[in-house]
Amino acid sequence: MKSKRELLLNGNINSLLFKFSAPAIIGMVTGALYNITDTIFVGKGVGSLAIAALSIVLPIQFIIMGIGTMIGVGTASIISRALGRNKKDIAQSAFGNAFILNLMISVVCMTMFYAFMEKLLVFFGASAQVLPYAREYAYIILIGFIFLSFSISSNSFIRAEGNPRAAMYVMAIGAVLNIILDPIFIFVFDMGVKGAAIATVISQAISTIYVFLYIIFGGSVFKLKLSVFKIKVSVMKEILLLGFPSFISSATASIIILIFNRLLLFYGSDLYIAIMGIGLRMLSLIQMPLLGITQGFCTIAGFNYGAKLYPRVKKLLVIAVGWTVAIAGSGFLVMMIFPAFVISFFSNDVNLISKGTNILRIVIICFPFIGVQMLGGGLFQAMGKAAPALILTMSRQVLFLIPAAFLLPLIFGLNGVWLSVPVSDFLSIAITTGWILREIKNFNKIAITKPKIISKA
Repeated sequence: MKSKRELLLNGNINSLLFKFSAPAIIGMVTGALYNITDTIFVGKGVGSLAIAALSIVLPIQFIIMGIGTMIGVGTASIISRALGRNKKDIAQSAFGNAFILNLMISVVCMTMFYAFMEKLLVFFGASAQVLPYAREYAYIILIGFIFLSFSISSNSFIRAEGNPRAAMYVMAIGAVLNIILDPIFIFVFDMGVKGAAIATVISQAISTIYVFLYIIFGGSVFKLKLSVFKIKVSVMKEILLLGFPSFISSATASIIILIFNRLLLFYGSDLYIAIMGIGLRMLSLIQMPLLGITQGFCTIAGFNYGAKLYPRVKKLLVIAVGWTVAIAGSGFLVMMIFPAFVISFFSNDVNLISKGTNILRIVIICFPFIGVQMLGGGLFQAMGKAAPALILTMSRQVLFLIPAAFLLPLIFGLNGVWLSVPVSDFLSIAITTGWILREIKNFNKIAITKPKIISKA
């Protein structure tokens, strides 16, 4: 572990960011393929109503992913800072308590979702035509709740211990299996949306099995022994506090999808819910690489901030911003120039493709710079500053998008729903940029005063 620590604190920043981000990017992109693959095969095999059904269930899946991300990000912050100080016992305790948290929260949420499933789906915007598809998909997909949540969280803390390649495999294995199993269950077994759900649950379960095999045989810092799983309330509190901004992001995304579903049903029809579902999946395909960069950035930044190497943190941030702009900008150009071609991957419905073309162009206007907002929250999470991370995470969705989604349709009708996305993106990027610049000034002040302190010593 010592060699990995020295590499993180002294290695070339460009190489480090590539080493830690590339596997994370691959893992996150393949992870995003869970929903994308389901949508493509369901859209081609069942139709636009089935795509709308998957969009109705999406808020529940965001809650599931939010729990896994919350525990993973909070635990990873503790692990990376602990290993930066060479405190393996703290890192192992964080891992054990994260496992217990994941199990407890997942079981409680699964029980609640099953108890109120029908009412939830209607509340999320399921019409009479869409409800049967949504119910069929949700009842099965919830079986994989524990598997998905655990695989997402373990992805983060395996990467935090300095093994990004193994972290990549956690998501990649499940995603590849899902791509293989989806057409088998949907087309060969003729099981429709139910088949897509079964394929996903099987894939998630196998990802979880891989995590345990890695911990046992992969030379991990973490050990499966009873002392590691001793409950420490203080550790659990820190995990939840640091990871809560990430959960808020997923939870608010869930609320926003719910709001959008209902607004689209009010101002439009099920067809527009299907268009939104396709758009969300395309945006997620681009956002996952940005999230992969952010997670790789957080691990390196946490180590270097814990070691008080602030100039390296600043240089790392600048490089990471450049990467996110390049990746998001490339996706922006493809979707702006070829929107109909992109949508046609999901559906052959001519009406859906025609109406979705301009909608996709509207929602991605500010997309090239969205990575700045993601990295801003990641920076403060890596430094252990939960309050700024929470505020920046909430700014895009809670402070701006939800109000805009209600207000703009009053002026622009259905188009106002779509316009709320770039408006909120612009405002949140501006605020995050200002906060980052202020933190960089603090780094610069430390760099100026530090030589003076040394000279007096």
